Amino acid sequence: MELQLSSAVTFFLQNVTVRSFLIFLAVFCLTADYVKKRLPRNFPPRPFCLPLLGNILQMDFSQPHAGMQKFIDRYGNIFCLQLGNILFVVLNGFELVKEALVHQGEAFAGRPVIPLFYDSFKEFGLVQSNGHTWKQQRRFALSTLRNFGLGKKSLEERIQEEIRYLIDAIEEEKGQPFDPHYKINISVSNIICSITFGDRFEYHDSQFQELLKLFDESLRLEISLASQLYNAFPNILRYLPGAHKKVFSNWKKVKCFLRKMIAKHREDWNPSEPRDFIDSYLTEIEKFAGDADSSFNEDNLLQSTLDLFVAGTETTSTTLRWALLYMVIKPEVQEQVQAEIDRVIGVSRQPLTADRTDMPYTNAVIHEIQRISNIIPLNVPRVTVCNTTLAGFDLPKGTFVFPNLTSVLFDKKEWETPHEFNPQHFLEKDQFRKRDAFLPFSTGKRVCLGEQLAKTELFLFFTALLQKFKFQALKNKKPSLQARVGVTLSPLPYQICAVPRY
Repeated sequence: MELQLSSAVTFFLQNVTVRSFLIFLAVFCLTADYVKKRLPRNFPPRPFCLPLLGNILQMDFSQPHAGMQKFIDRYGNIFCLQLGNILFVVLNGFELVKEALVHQGEAFAGRPVIPLFYDSFKEFGLVQSNGHTWKQQRRFALSTLRNFGLGKKSLEERIQEEIRYLIDAIEEEKGQPFDPHYKINISVSNIICSITFGDRFEYHDSQFQELLKLFDESLRLEISLASQLYNAFPNILRYLPGAHKKVFSNWKKVKCFLRKMIAKHREDWNPSEPRDFIDSYLTEIEKFAGDADSSFNEDNLLQSTLDLFVAGTETTSTTLRWALLYMVIKPEVQEQVQAEIDRVIGVSRQPLTADRTDMPYTNAVIHEIQRISNIIPLNVPRVTVCNTTLAGFDLPKGTFVFPNLTSVLFDKKEWETPHEFNPQHFLEKDQFRKRDAFLPFSTGKRVCLGEQLAKTELFLFFTALLQKFKFQALKNKKPSLQARVGVTLSPLPYQICAVPRY
């Protein structure tokens, strides 16, 4: 046998040229790639894709959410795209997204394994986990958030206290131009920090400022071309330099910070008197120690804390930055909001959540800011957990799905003027009007668990800031509404003036 193998190798080396071998190798690779990329039967349509690369060259990575429109125009509201080895289906329009995430919520409740996220977070925590682990972690997080004030007066008072710190920090600018980015970031982040860590951070805390900058940079780089190439070809790109390396480095630093916070909690932890989320989680770890069915462990504690930290900071603070930007660009809207604030709340007390029902215009403006700023444009991806059918197409178990929220929040069948800032979208006969297609927090089984907290924060922060200040653009300089694209859409850096109203 060994002699026959040796003879075959000798014959191959003597009779096959390098050129012939390379041609054979190329044909073999292309054939294997073609076989691998063949679509399942009755699968959504896919644009022509190149061998190995797929549709990478057809994607607009500078504005991927906007770039989807050309595919919608040609293929309709459901189609698939290929990025290297990743095949995914894109769902568009309110009705189709609702059908998938609500009516077939169980089938679309999974999270796919995306190399960049998996290598950073594995399948731990609240966002990336699946199945029993996800259900157990989510149930515990919701219960703990309620225990520490979600929906209660105590949390509202905590938010009001943080707002006072923010107002003091803005007053120190004395009406001069300033960038509100990190003041707002720290203030909003302190709310979730008080729940997860039991404490807040000072605005001048350099370590905390650096932590928020790491968040900001990572969320921007995760959608870059280099990062998407990593997702498409992880086995090659992990050995090469690029933005993905910076993403891994940043999250490693953030986790190091959180590990120190957890270790500090362990030192003076009293199971009978939990102070915050970490204390409560440590109690669960001890309670279910040795239970094979339990997912309460150090890895899930670290990742769940990180998930709450990032989600509780980024989306709300980014929405508030968009809010101030729109108020500067739309001074007539700002004036109407302030007139309603003066009429309902006055100047002698802070806004309360209970005021919202008496302030339909302000409520409508906040909702319209959320709609048009479109913070999470492509949603967090899903994966089907069983074979299912959608819009007449068959989606096998394990199909990677993007429910495109941009297509919902700008659906021309649902919104009268989808591409214009128009608070009237949420008003009817001067009363606030709920809209089914308003899905900035997604919907269904995986709807954002911090939705109630975010809504409370947005109303209290927005009304308190406009109660105290008139926000103005710099003279002879109109701020841009162009977005900086990352996992979230955020405003480009800008400066404004906050002039005290009284």
